[in-house]
Amino acid sequence: MREVLLLCWRDTGHPQGGGSERYLEEVGAGLARRGVAVTLRTAGYPGAPREETVDGIRIVRGGGRLTVYPRALGAIVAGRLGLGPLAGLRPDAVIDTQNGIPFFSRTVTGAPVTVLVHHCHREQWPVAGRLMGRVGWWIESWLSPRVHRDSQYLTVSLPSADELTDLGVERDRIAVVRNGADAIPAGVEPGGDETRTAYPSVCVLSRLVPHKQIEDALAAVAQLRRTIPELHLDVIGGGWWEQNLRERAHELGIGDAVTFHGHVPEDRKHELLARSWVHVMPSRKEGWGLAVIEAAQHGVPTVGYRSSKGLTDSIIDGVTGLLVGGDSVADQAGAVPALASAVESLLLDAELRADLGRKARLRANEFSWEQTAAGVHAVLAASAAGRHLSGLIAGIETATTPTPGLQDA
Repeated sequence: MREVLLLCWRDTGHPQGGGSERYLEEVGAGLARRGVAVTLRTAGYPGAPREETVDGIRIVRGGGRLTVYPRALGAIVAGRLGLGPLAGLRPDAVIDTQNGIPFFSRTVTGAPVTVLVHHCHREQWPVAGRLMGRVGWWIESWLSPRVHRDSQYLTVSLPSADELTDLGVERDRIAVVRNGADAIPAGVEPGGDETRTAYPSVCVLSRLVPHKQIEDALAAVAQLRRTIPELHLDVIGGGWWEQNLRERAHELGIGDAVTFHGHVPEDRKHELLARSWVHVMPSRKEGWGLAVIEAAQHGVPTVGYRSSKGLTDSIIDGVTGLLVGGDSVADQAGAVPALASAVESLLLDAELRADLGRKARLRANEFSWEQTAAGVHAVLAASAAGRHLSGLIAGIETATTPTPGLQDA
């Protein structure tokens, strides 16, 4: 396999870039290290060059939030004719990232297409408005599975694979390659007794957008402050919903108990995680939950919603963290009190918190971006050869080796 084309509606430099974009770029960088020529076609945004090379990936930008799709297809067609920024591109395999809507690149590429789906968006489409939500969900749930009825699918967790089968995608075409994680930056002390705050503290590491439901973390903190008055919440990350969250914190009377750190450098992010007692992830939907593993690297257990689906894979309930609520959003009545109760149990029980944190740290050691890239390389190589892969793809041998200390969990 000599050349691969990656398609995604935004990259990690985009103001709204997040974990799904990180996954694709880490995979691209891993492929480039293996000698594969990698091109990423994505949307433009203010201040971004139309073309640049990052970590061995040639990034070509054009279009906006919605126009990125037709612009990308047009660029692919023009490239096959020897025109435009993709002139001469002859990929052996294509990853078409479906963040709700795919590029439908199989209609124009002339190469095998692997559809990358982090999770399904049924619960998120209503945020786009009634009409757009209905059209988007129809595309995602009905049109895309039919257009891609012979394509390889790639996802990041076993629950997301289950969601795809519910949409009619055959299980033998769904490969699962989990997220990796970077090592803790040099110079940052891993989390431990000496790094924790002297007062009870929780953190949220997330993009600040509506479906991440940071309001639930704020409400839980407001409830817990009645019995744990020293409790403080660190919100790590930025996004267009931040002002709404700041206003909500003041409405709840906890403005002095919440620090919004915004986007921070990697070392500062890890320093904040190392300080925290508990990590909270109240997202409505997650494909996996990279922040769970990043917190776990510092021995910090995560509390999240079972209905988010992906967190049921990244969190081993009662072992590396706690899951609350029912299996679906419809079961989430009383979600905030349940979230607050679970967080409280960890804040007040140092032995339980330390036990879950220790096992979370052990499990975090199982994940690396190198094994993620190796797994995706195997999927793409099979696709280029006309074969499908399915099930959990480990990538390298160490990914399948049980971590000592978790067998009895």
